[in-house]
Amino acid sequence: MRNLNFRHLLYFWTVARAGHLTRAASELRVSQSALSAQIRHLESYLGRPLFERTGRTLQLTEFGAMVLDYADSIFGLGQELMASVRGGAGQRVQRLGVGAVATLSRNFTENLLRPLVSRAELRLSLQSGSLEELLERLRVHALDVVLSNKAVVAEVDRPWRCVPLARQSVCLIGPPRPGRRRFRLPDELNGQRCVLPGRSSDIRTQFDVWCEKAHVSIDAVAEVDDMAMLRLLARDSGAIAVLPEVVVQDELREGRLQRYCVIPGVFEHFYAITAFRHSPSPLVQQLLGARNR
Repeated sequence: MRNLNFRHLLYFWTVARAGHLTRAASELRVSQSALSAQIRHLESYLGRPLFERTGRTLQLTEFGAMVLDYADSIFGLGQELMASVRGGAGQRVQRLGVGAVATLSRNFTENLLRPLVSRAELRLSLQSGSLEELLERLRVHALDVVLSNKAVVAEVDRPWRCVPLARQSVCLIGPPRPGRRRFRLPDELNGQRCVLPGRSSDIRTQFDVWCEKAHVSIDAVAEVDDMAMLRLLARDSGAIAVLPEVVVQDELREGRLQRYCVIPGVFEHFYAITAFRHSPSPLVQQLLGARNR
């Protein structure tokens, strides 16, 4: 331990999290050449390469990913220490980085995280993006967990752990009907104006298959990838929306929208994706444990 240069380790940690030498050099306020030299010194001391260099791109080696895991623990604890000292709260700050794919219901994400966000010691970072973008941040340990409505398959260089969180029925939802009379499916759906999830959505694929089997033809007035926009269109367009209830839970509770019926056999699946870590995040374990009890 006396011989380990923690400045070199800090430089490595910053490069790995930034994913780019230029951005890391700017953050550390050193030249790229000096930063590269420090990384080489650390690699020489540890006896193995930390990065694979392809042009200007740096990819962590398997060994580098392991070293990053330890560096996360070392510098994460340092940040928590300083936050506790500055805050004077006398309790250990816990940090949780969560990524939520843009197509995921904001209500689902909020409901899932609600038991944790009330904790005074928690510092939550919530990021949105495509699944590919978020997985890359997860790979370099910039996130602790990614919430997705698509499953992922583990790969040799990306040993994802994909845990099912929930399965929710997909419904037909629209303006309140006179007398709240029962919606007759599939007959009443034929020819209706509908707003639908985008064609890349698993919900959309299932719904299209269901329509084909039920011999239903609809008028698709809008196709939306983003669930927040789909919620607005469900609320304001007057058309029938195809989505899980959780997306419009507030509008249903207030009576602004009505659930007409559940679409048989059509579901949205929710997953938590994590990467292998030497020391798994206790907060992620609590989050998944609470959800699966």
